[in-house]
Amino acid sequence: MDYNQTVHLPQTDFPMRAGLPKREPEMLQEMYDHDLYHKMVKRNEGKPTFVLHDGPPYANGNIHIGTALNKILKDMIVKHRNMTGWCAPYVPGWDTHGLPIESAVLKDKKVKRDEMTTAQFRTKCREYAESYIEKMTGQFQRLGVLGEWENPYITLLPEFEAKQIEVFGKMAEKGLIYKGMKPVYWCPFDQTALAEAEIEYADDPCTTIFVKFPVADDKGKLGQYADLSRTYFVIWTTTPWTIPGNYAICLNAEFDYVLLQVPSGDVYVLAQDLAESVCKAAGIDYAACTVLATLKGSAFELMRAKHPLFDRESVILNGEHVTLDAGSGCVHTAPGFGAEDFQICQQYDKAGLTHIGVPVPVNAKGVMTDERYNGQFYAKGNDMVVADLEAEGFLVAKENITHSYPHCWRCKHPIIYRATEQWFCSVDAIKDAAVKACDSIQWKPEWGKERMTSMITERNDWCISRQRVWGVPIPIFYCEDCGADIVTPETIAHVAGLFREHGSNVWFDREAAELLPQGFVCPKCGKAHFTKETDIMDVWFDSGSTWAAVAAERPYLKYPADLYLEGGDQYRGWFQSSMLTSIAVNGVAPYKQIATHGWTVDGEGKAMHKSLGNAVSPDEVIKDYGADMLRLWVASADYTQDMRISKDIMKQLSQAYLKIRNTARYMLGNLCDFEPDRDLVPAENLMELDRYALHTFNELAKTARAAYDRYEFHAVYRAVYNFCVVDMSNFYLDIIKDRLYCGAEAERRSAQTALYHILDGMTRLIAPILAFTSDEIWHAMKHAQGVNAESVLFNDMPGDNAAFALDAAARERWAKLVSLRDAVNKALENARNAGVFKKAQDTDVTLSVSESDAAFLAGVDLASLCIVSKVTVTTGAVEGEKSEDCLIPCTIAVALDESPKCPRCWNHSEHIGADGHHNQLCDRCAAVVGE
Repeated sequence: MDYNQTVHLPQTDFPMRAGLPKREPEMLQEMYDHDLYHKMVKRNEGKPTFVLHDGPPYANGNIHIGTALNKILKDMIVKHRNMTGWCAPYVPGWDTHGLPIESAVLKDKKVKRDEMTTAQFRTKCREYAESYIEKMTGQFQRLGVLGEWENPYITLLPEFEAKQIEVFGKMAEKGLIYKGMKPVYWCPFDQTALAEAEIEYADDPCTTIFVKFPVADDKGKLGQYADLSRTYFVIWTTTPWTIPGNYAICLNAEFDYVLLQVPSGDVYVLAQDLAESVCKAAGIDYAACTVLATLKGSAFELMRAKHPLFDRESVILNGEHVTLDAGSGCVHTAPGFGAEDFQICQQYDKAGLTHIGVPVPVNAKGVMTDERYNGQFYAKGNDMVVADLEAEGFLVAKENITHSYPHCWRCKHPIIYRATEQWFCSVDAIKDAAVKACDSIQWKPEWGKERMTSMITERNDWCISRQRVWGVPIPIFYCEDCGADIVTPETIAHVAGLFREHGSNVWFDREAAELLPQGFVCPKCGKAHFTKETDIMDVWFDSGSTWAAVAAERPYLKYPADLYLEGGDQYRGWFQSSMLTSIAVNGVAPYKQIATHGWTVDGEGKAMHKSLGNAVSPDEVIKDYGADMLRLWVASADYTQDMRISKDIMKQLSQAYLKIRNTARYMLGNLCDFEPDRDLVPAENLMELDRYALHTFNELAKTARAAYDRYEFHAVYRAVYNFCVVDMSNFYLDIIKDRLYCGAEAERRSAQTALYHILDGMTRLIAPILAFTSDEIWHAMKHAQGVNAESVLFNDMPGDNAAFALDAAARERWAKLVSLRDAVNKALENARNAGVFKKAQDTDVTLSVSESDAAFLAGVDLASLCIVSKVTVTTGAVEGEKSEDCLIPCTIAVALDESPKCPRCWNHSEHIGADGHHNQLCDRCAAVVGE
């Protein structure tokens, strides 16, 4: 017999082989062929429902690393919930209306917009969106994400649009929808109003200017201090093109203002606290200036100044919005170009103190329309205004700077503030209720609550109309006879019915009379001549209605949903629009929990851009590593922060993945002859080391379950990784290798029982994260009766198992033994480095301990624990390495074991050949072979 061949070799021919990335598509197809998603949900029917409501991605492009992150996070939560006592369906959604798709279709040379009806053009937009829904669905599925992909919710579907109309109608019925003229974010490139959620900030160069407005009427208050012919109010602005729209100057009534005579003899009206900084900007020696008088801002109210470029006057107003942060304390006020400007002018007009109105000398295309700059694009007019002010002697100072300025998030061009007539939702009317609702919501991270409440508190009314065609029409009619705006429960119900039957194209296909109930007359004048609104709704109203069209509509879902999970930008987007519509209609928040993830950035923490060449696509990662590696990346870091990804990061993470995979592979190999129903050993009959291994797994299960419940997947990953490396590979698996290969049947079955329970439980724990790896392990395993072998997802996740838990005394005992093993390993390493031995099994270790510790160690198989040939425990003094930080203080002496070496187990033993039948083997191996 060749004793160098061990009796039990691990099986190597099992399905968990290399090349998983290439096999993932086949595995994915099997998952869908076997209808894994619906079986998973059906298995949990009757259990409490948990609904993660999907925030709809926009259907106009391939998925990127950020959308992959989002979908994988959701998939992990849904799978975890379905494995922990919940019925957790997942309905993916798609946002399909809006300007990006409209613009993309217009760029198609085959689309002749001038030759098409609006409905025909909208059909092209729909086809475009549907093509990307199909493409993105396949890309999301490739990530291992399970869901109701065959029946997603889509904002362009007739049933969705009809429900959205009903939401709008209920808000209108409560008086929350109104039409008004006020400044809004306006994109002159796309020629439409924008909501706050459609704005992003970027650095933009600009020219800041200080301009002097001559005093025209001082109300008899300033002449006693200064020569009125040389007295000026000095304003400051970063948008010179708005100077033609100036009709007022605002001062703060409570601030002190000075009449400052500069060396030239001119007198400037400035806020006292800003006078020196204005002089510095203008190159004026402040020390050479003279303060002629100091007056409160209230003293200047209703004085008048001459406009420097136009033959008209600007009135002096008092406003609390005037601050001392920058400028001059005299705020340039153009009611057609600023929200605060508009509000203060309206306030004075309504009080009958002024008759300013809302002049807007710039049209929808951003072209100036005043008598001086008519026909000039506002950006070009900027330079012209500065040049004219300088030429005519009214420019006090100018400076070119770069500042953060709002841009359209779709076309990326700078926007302007422009007063237009739009439809609004009154946020003020529901603001308090929305803020109060935030108190009952769980926020992850906790700062989410403060961000949401502050954004709601500070926001203006919601501009919900857009001057485009690809979207849900605003269902409002106009009486041609009396001019009334008409939106009633009756008209809403009728329009919603038409949309549900025909889709929203019917609005553009039919005349107003055909869209109204038969015999309908104007509620105000009784006439029957109508036109219809041509604007569409803000797309945030679309996605903000998903709680009604999806969560509350599908019977297997629920409203409010349990969880919304999106990126941090959705506090001003979908989180907020959903909150506002739900509060407006039903007075409750649409969600119970909000979880937020950060941005995806490159390895250096920089934002990813194709132009920089630092973008990482999901396809690249999947091609090189497989989808499970991408999923592990999602789980590996705290997603509430920005997530870094790069080739180096993925390469490092792949090593961690291999640790987990190879740990499972080793366990599988050593379970090749293990039949659970035949060979499982009861927990109470297991060997002590195997009981301890199950205890360490039980601690892992508790840690991982708690982390899953907190949505802290990085804690799950870290716990599993450490368990595989520290508790398994470096400890348990290392120790039992000898027993698995060379031990007796009972010893081996004890170890295999522990391996089976650990592998079974660990595979369940990683199933939400490693979709394909867990599936591969599960199908390579043999399973005990009562376990669903079809899919790991059809089984409960392990929790705290009392049968695996050790009592306090046993835990203390093992803490000491593990500490002692670490100390011996350290001494062995030092001895190996000193050339004492090459393999630990060639050593004889002596431990010098106290009498009480010697008694504690009596009967412990220390040689197996430390994987050496022999361990001698003594209370006498020995020369060796002291290990006082060990829980068992000791001195460790390491020597080369000179005894014969057993060719079967490779341990040295004094009892080689004691068995006459196997005279080359140690007594243990001889006994095993004899069996």
